[in-house]
Amino acid sequence: MTDRMVLFISDTHLGEGPKSQARAEEADLIRCLQSHQQRVSHLYLLGDLFEHFIEYDHLVPKGFVRLQGLLARWNDLGIPVTFLAGNHDPWNRTYLQEELGVAFEPDSVIAQHFGQTVYLRHGDGMSSLAQPYRRLKPILRHPVPTTLYRWLLPGDFGMALAKFVSARFGGKDPSPVAAGELRAIAQCILEETPIDIVAMGHTHIADLQHWKSGVYVNSGCWRDDRTFGRLDAHGLHLVRWNGWATEEVDAVAL
Repeated sequence: MTDRMVLFISDTHLGEGPKSQARAEEADLIRCLQSHQQRVSHLYLLGDLFEHFIEYDHLVPKGFVRLQGLLARWNDLGIPVTFLAGNHDPWNRTYLQEELGVAFEPDSVIAQHFGQTVYLRHGDGMSSLAQPYRRLKPILRHPVPTTLYRWLLPGDFGMALAKFVSARFGGKDPSPVAAGELRAIAQCILEETPIDIVAMGHTHIADLQHWKSGVYVNSGCWRDDRTFGRLDAHGLHLVRWNGWATEEVDAVAL
């Protein structure tokens, strides 16, 4: 169907800041997704959905059940949702898959949509600014330290420590340097592989670039700017949710 679409949303960071702010961000996201529900053929969450989400064997953090309910309902309706891990997402295990039907991918995904080969990932650890994190990332994602963290730290203390580390070292400000480097990396991917579209997040700066080799979209930061990406039969669009409707920021015909 020519009116179908694929959505790319990243960096919602739900749980960061006051509860009233987080509830408003969640409500905005739900309204936005509901407004597209009749046309969406796939939703990609490109990392950092939650500010800190540590899943224990029998416990998950409270909050944001309205969004989780929507994702579960979309799964029931046959609308696939894929969540690609970001730098704030090293603690997910089976909850998203088993309870909500969300496909969880720890690194990157290559998919086919509207005759285009799309490469998707969050984008953390790729820029020169991320060299210390790049060395730390394998440890954060390794099952041994993450399992020990859950075993040795009770739920409330483990979450409190995660919140402290996130607030102290989170680095959630927009990064023009990282944005430029991710753009250059995307261009290399497009030139050196059969990929047609590269979609990422992480930098908190929305971006849409078109070269002869393909197209790069960075969905930006939902938390700050309410921007996201949309792919349909007509092209790739960078759009913004204004609270009641979607406004087009930029677009590239494919």
